[in-house]
Amino acid sequence: MSDSEQCLDQLLGSLISDSTHSVQRVPSDSEEKRILVRSLMNIRAPVPVSPDLLRIQDRYLRARNAERGIVGEKDIQTVGDTLGTDDDHSDTIAIWQGDITTLECDAIVNAANSGMLGCFQPCHACIDNCIHTFAGIQLRLECDAKMHALRQEHGSDYEQPTAVPMLTDAYNLPCRKVIHIVGPIVHSELDDKLENDLADCYVRVLDMCRDNGLRTVAFCCISTGVFRFPNQRAAEIAVRSVKDWLDDNKGYMDKVIFNVFLEKDRRIYEGLLSQGPRRLPRDDLRRDEGYELLGPEAGPREGYTGGEPEEAEGGHRQFRCHSRRSRSRRQHQRRTDIRRRAFHEILR
Repeated sequence: MSDSEQCLDQLLGSLISDSTHSVQRVPSDSEEKRILVRSLMNIRAPVPVSPDLLRIQDRYLRARNAERGIVGEKDIQTVGDTLGTDDDHSDTIAIWQGDITTLECDAIVNAANSGMLGCFQPCHACIDNCIHTFAGIQLRLECDAKMHALRQEHGSDYEQPTAVPMLTDAYNLPCRKVIHIVGPIVHSELDDKLENDLADCYVRVLDMCRDNGLRTVAFCCISTGVFRFPNQRAAEIAVRSVKDWLDDNKGYMDKVIFNVFLEKDRRIYEGLLSQGPRRLPRDDLRRDEGYELLGPEAGPREGYTGGEPEEAEGGHRQFRCHSRRSRSRRQHQRRTDIRRRAFHEILR
């Protein structure tokens, strides 16, 4: 029995007692128990929580996160090594395809919605849901406290503006901090304001890193997915903004990671960051001709970000996130559907 399974039953019992929802049955299967635990955490409103529940949750999440695997930022090579790029920032910028919640770095960037409370949809695969799930209940509580203070200052209908970052602790995640930011939404055509807003997202996150002594940061692909910013143009703006900022702020960042989820985003970033002076990768030094930078075509995987406001428990606003479907992710969608059915069968 794993470390997380040893405290799974205790955590599940505490969450059921804490929840305002009625649980019809308690599953016996460990995977179904984990689904129910995550679901109860996802739907929980930002209301006070007992220290005992937090203690059990923290023990479970630390064990669970260790079992999922932790990736140190030092294990992620920069584009100077992976692509052979040889420019001013080739030893600072990196591309990494993987789960951002497993990264051990100073800060990760969350593609948030304007409510800033995370995704309330049970077991949804968006980045906002994943970050809040594996950080723990405390993250939503801190976000709510910050939003409450802002509503006191700006009015009860305040929502977080586009490109204004919010810094929180990371709690049970392996990173130190989470920077939440709302990206621009493309409602019709792309225009200069939307592009400037997206550039501001990257610049202001880096400003926040500089001002708080955070020297390594991982960016998700802000505003792509259901926010409808074209992936190619979003990546161009991201790379240009980061490089311009690094030019103007030398010595503040040790590593800036572009964390990609979609295969096509990986190819886009590799194409953009391989442009300019190159040096051959170490394993290709024997070759004096050009080398293939991009792998074979592969189907896209799940995209994320976005949300529509709904009412949560206690009158709090919540946001239901959505994902984009493609033929290549039918297997993933089936797993998601199983989780949702299990959740709805258990709760009423």
